[in-house]
Amino acid sequence: MSHDLTSLYAQHIATLRARADKALSLGGFDHLLVAASTPLRKFLDDQDYPFVANPHFRHWLPLTDTPGSWVIYTPGHKPKLIFVQPRDYWHVVPAAPNGYWVDAFDIRIVRTAAEAVAALPKGKRAVIAPHCPEIEGMEVNHPQAVTDYLHWHRSYKTPYELALMREANHVGARAHRAAEKAFRAGESELGIHLAYLAAARQTDAELPYSSIVGLNEHSAVLHYTNFDRTPPKQQHSFLIDAGGSAAGYASDITRTYAAAGHSDFQALIDSVEKAQLGFVAKVKAGQSYPDLHIHAHHVLADVLREHGVIDMSAESAVQSGVTATFFPHGLGHPIGLQVHDVAGFQASESGGYIPRPEGHPYLRMTRALEPGMVVTIEPGLYFIDMLLEELRNTPAAKDIDWAKVDAFRPYGGIRIEDDVVCTHDEPENLTRDAFAMLN
Repeated sequence: MSHDLTSLYAQHIATLRARADKALSLGGFDHLLVAASTPLRKFLDDQDYPFVANPHFRHWLPLTDTPGSWVIYTPGHKPKLIFVQPRDYWHVVPAAPNGYWVDAFDIRIVRTAAEAVAALPKGKRAVIAPHCPEIEGMEVNHPQAVTDYLHWHRSYKTPYELALMREANHVGARAHRAAEKAFRAGESELGIHLAYLAAARQTDAELPYSSIVGLNEHSAVLHYTNFDRTPPKQQHSFLIDAGGSAAGYASDITRTYAAAGHSDFQALIDSVEKAQLGFVAKVKAGQSYPDLHIHAHHVLADVLREHGVIDMSAESAVQSGVTATFFPHGLGHPIGLQVHDVAGFQASESGGYIPRPEGHPYLRMTRALEPGMVVTIEPGLYFIDMLLEELRNTPAAKDIDWAKVDAFRPYGGIRIEDDVVCTHDEPENLTRDAFAMLN
């Protein structure tokens, strides 16, 4: 893969330099300084939490585990990397920089994070860095004009970034297949998760987020990460929301399965998947993401009616808030260097904020789609006791088949999620393409 990435990376770094030139000129700065950061120490302990480099740092180069290092960019000059390679026999020391990207940088190796800070240039500096002990007393300014510009343009993935996101989806798809196999074999949630890790060939800390592995009613907890050690006495359903990483880029994939013999729930899964593919097809230039989210509510209302859960029009179900009971989260979010990537609400490259539609507080993107953006499309239907009890106390309760609701409660819920690229033509479904390559 690295051979293929060489030319893509050269284009990528040229793009980042051009963006940084403009961002620095907007803020009146001489240098852009980006810290990888350093690990966060556990309270009253001498151990650290797992380290992940600052996403701005990872945007410049494919290094995820280089604490204390810095990227320096000065317009008109080759980017520099101050690379911390400590003298340390307690831990594995980062290998000297190598690979397809090194020719793009002037590289200086130092032994401590403090030495790296001392090597930073003076002058008017735009500094993007989490606060950490090594830079106490140094102005970490995160200048708004600079970060607004950089965040806005991070929405448009370069061909290099898309290549890495395809790889992250390959990792995730491979591991999802192993997880489904473990579910069919009757494994516990923890056993399924361990099968996922083995197939991904990544540790928990290397995954882009904590995996959600829910059997039966646990699927109704949107961020369920408890990992029961023993399997349930009876299998009804399985929901897994888990991704993979590639050089700091994320995939975010969700699938839901019915146990053998549970045909009614399988039919509901099939209807949600058909709806999800319809939403994916609308990931096109100019599409308002909030409008697509609200469209999803209307389509899912039709699904609920088709399966006998509600007896009301789609318009009434949306207006009365009934669909929000069964679909209480947003349709998706931007994804890239971060699972919930930046600038989802930003109005322009100079900042601003586009509010969520009223009544949809958990939507994570309000922009219109444009070529180069990557978003998740993840509709769901859930049977959440707390929300259902609230619905029982509304006038709309009379239009709910509560016996049908009770029949679906043991299954928890359904979510189907793909990572999708908006192009100048038809959308590219990174996730479905990755699964297809496994066949």
